[in-house]
This record gives sequence, structure tokens and C-alpha cells, in this order.
Amino acid sequence: MARRIAAGAAYGGGSIGLLGAAAVGVLLAEVQLAKRHVGGGIAPVPPSADGRYGVAFTGPAAPLRLGLLGDSTAAGQGVRRAGQTPGALLASGLAAVSERPVDMRNVAQPGARSDDLERQVSLLLADPSRTPDVCVIMIGANDVTHRMPATQSVRCLATAVRRLRTAGAEVVVGTCPDLGTIEPVYQPLRWLARRVSRQLAAAQTIGSVEQGGRTVSLGDLLGPEFEANPRELFGPDNYHPSAEGYATAAMALLPTLCAVLGLWPESDRLDGARREDMLPVAEAASQAAREAGTEVTGARAPWALLKHRRRRRLPAATEPHPHPEAHGEEPPEAHGEPQGDAREEAHKDTHEEPYGESHGESHNLPAN
Repeated sequence: MARRIAAGAAYGGGSIGLLGAAAVGVLLAEVQLAKRHVGGGIAPVPPSADGRYGVAFTGPAAPLRLGLLGDSTAAGQGVRRAGQTPGALLASGLAAVSERPVDMRNVAQPGARSDDLERQVSLLLADPSRTPDVCVIMIGANDVTHRMPATQSVRCLATAVRRLRTAGAEVVVGTCPDLGTIEPVYQPLRWLARRVSRQLAAAQTIGSVEQGGRTVSLGDLLGPEFEANPRELFGPDNYHPSAEGYATAAMALLPTLCAVLGLWPESDRLDGARREDMLPVAEAASQAAREAGTEVTGARAPWALLKHRRRRRLPAATEPHPHPEAHGEEPPEAHGEPQGDAREEAHKDTHEEPYGESHGESHNLPAN
């Protein structure tokens, strides 16, 4: 099904129905029931996290440029501090690994569907002198809830990835999350939401990899945590993640983000102990959709590499400094960054690899 969706997107096919008419009727009734519970709280407007991270590493090397695109999850809706958003967490992590400042710009829009990516990409590429070195796209949930045709959704995403790659930016896509993990969603809507989410995520993987991007499946990454600690890992509206939820997602994306920038060596040898493999891209996409945190990157067509990277600890939540270029200022002198009051998770795992003692406290989250 994912291959059919991706093929329809690539060759101009029409909508491919994922559910029968009877199932749609049940789904719509369950959606109305879920809406009575979801959004009971008020999700705060996402704080602006644009700015420079890692000013302590200011030196002769130019800052890395990171762009964030997508929907409310990319924007960080559900938290109140800039340092708790995915963009801030990823920028801080990149700065710690590269030991270079990172300029982060987030153009994600809450409520956005994949057809808004054209506008977001245009914003990022408007100034050729500030083209991002790497971009992270997190999109798909609103495509499912608003019943956007899957072929159109994948076509819009593939076009965005192609435009960014043509401009010289690396691209990492966090595929559609598993909407079946939302707490107020009951059966059979939970099963239907999970099925549709996974099919879209697999199709997104095929479309993105074929355009030169890499993907990381978010899927049910937060599922076990949500089920065990729903009040801790959901935000106040029972829909968007909390700070701890965003930290978990960032932990899954950061290793791929660093790898695509060459910040640590890539091995050509696949680790069988971590279930890494080279598979046809459609099969790799299907497996990734079933196991969250899985990376898919293109190899020689039609093959793709399936990887399960070790997750690294995130630096403590950091508030951004203004972009010096935006104010006509010289880069700030190297000094310590203000530290947020990030809550430190105590989950221990033998696969967890720290950045080093000099980076302060961090979010300790489990590896795959």
C-alpha cells in the first residue's frame, strides 16, 4: 500500500482510499467522541526558539544552520519555554557534538498539512546566503485527521525534500506519528488511526528517500511512555507532547541529524545485533513504520539502508541567543549558555552514549 501511495504521488495518481465506507462511518463517529476529550486543556502558543545555540563554541568555524519545518510538533506546541522545543533541543545537541555554534530557524506552523510545506520551504530559501546546512521536517498528523489524500500528502513532502536538496541542504524527515497513542482515542478508532498513520509514514519514507532525504520513524515512539505516564508525556491539551515527550522525539532524530552532517564517522558495516539491514526501499519503509526510531537512508536504487542508531543524551534545555546577523552585531564572545530548568530523566541504558561531562546535565532517555 505504501508503494502504491508513493507511486501515485510520483506519477500523478489520484487518491488511494485507505479505509472502506463502513469503516469511515465508524471513524467519524469515534472522532467526534474523541474531540470531546482532546483539547480539554489549552495548548500554549509555541514559543519562538529561533536564534544561536552553542555560543560557548564561537570560533573561526562558521555556525551551522538548522531549519525546522512542519506542523505543531515541529513548532513545539504544548510547551512554554523555547529551550523545551524540538528545534532548541536539536540545535543544542548539534552544537555540543560539532563544538560549533548553531543558528536555528523554525518556520513550522501549528495546524499545517503537507501542502503548506511549499510556503515554508520558500521562507527558508528566500535568502540564498542563509541556506540551511540541514533541515528537519515533522509532518503528517494533520494530513490524517483532515483526510488529506495520501498521494497528495506524499507528493507535497517529496517536492519539499527535492527543493531543499537542490538548494544544498541535507534533509531529515520525522515521519507521521502514530495517532493511535493519543490517550482519549478509543477502539476501533485507535486501530484505524494506527493503521492509517503507519501507511502514510511508510509512503513518506519512500518518497523522501527517493528524493535524497533520510527518514526517522516517529510512529509509536512515545507509545509505551504515553501509556505508562500519560499525564507526564502529554501537554495540557491531552494531544501535543510535553517537554519530556519532545525530548524523547529529539533523542531519536539527533543521531541521524549528526550522521548526515558527518559529525561522527559512518561505518559501512551493518550491525546485525541491532537488526540493521539493506532492503528494497519499500520493505525498509514498511519495517521502519512498524518500529519507531528506525532510520532509512537511500543506497543504490532500489535499495535502502535500515539503521537503528544509538541515541545520545541531550544537553540541558537552553534558551537561544539572537542571531547576530539579524541585528548587525558581531558574534557574541564565548561564554556559558544560560541553563534551563529541564527535568532530568533517570532512565539508564547500556546503549546510551554521553556527549561528555563538560556539557552539564542532560535528558537521559532510553535507546532502542
